[in-house]
Amino acid sequence: MVSLPNFISLARLLCVPVVVWLILTGQMRAAFWVFVAAGFSDAADGFIARHFDARTAVGHYMDPLADKALLVSVYITLGLHGALEDWLVILVVFRDVLIVGGALLFLTLTNDKIKLEPILISKLNTVLQIALATVVLAGLGFKVNIGNAPVLLTYATAATTVLSGGGYIMRWVRGTASVERV
Repeated sequence: MVSLPNFISLARLLCVPVVVWLILTGQMRAAFWVFVAAGFSDAADGFIARHFDARTAVGHYMDPLADKALLVSVYITLGLHGALEDWLVILVVFRDVLIVGGALLFLTLTNDKIKLEPILISKLNTVLQIALATVVLAGLGFKVNIGNAPVLLTYATAATTVLSGGGYIMRWVRGTASVERV
């Protein structure tokens, strides 16, 4: 647990209630900066872990947990604020519940270790989710006209969310195909 990347992931996890509180209290500029700092921390912990041989078992699980907690919390809070479409919030949250639930089901059915490596479309989806939240928070916090960017990012995020969820379902179906029927 005591490694710089793990400490950075833990700090990102601790940012979750802060950014949620900032959005709920209408402090969008501060929420924007905390969210951006959390995004940079995700890049930093991954870089440090890979390039300085600082990977740990705890970090392997904590990093994606921190990412999911931050994005899901920000999406739900921005949805409650009316800044994101309800259907998109539901889709994003459902996909993450599907991924976590599917991983647990896969583990239960196969007794195999779960490969936590994200699929390519999932990486694109995460980038789009972050971009959308950043653009929305920037628009709200700095009162700038961001044009059609939120609309375009909403639909791109929705499409990659569906494709990513489907990709994980296909991965698990293939992985459990050899499991004996009870």
